[in-house]
Amino acid sequence: MKSTGIVRKMDELGRIVLPKELRKTLGINEKDYVEIFTEQDQIVLKKYHPSCVFCGSVENLTMFNGKNICDACRAELCQK
Repeated sequence: MKSTGIVRKMDELGRIVLPKELRKTLGINEKDYVEIFTEQDQIVLKKYHPSCVFCGSVENLTMFNGKNICDACRAELCQK
């Protein structure tokens, strides 16, 4: 992991502000979704890119029970 040298204080509601320069560098725009991961004692933020829960494809997605599934995996599941 690469240190940015940026330190921010969390407010009373648990919010932090990601600096504009960092958001611009990472291609994170207003109203974009950010995915939150944990790794041991670290919190990792990543710009959210919806993908199929089975194969990882990002094309031809449909939402099913709150999960994204691509047309190819949906067709395969329907055959079983």
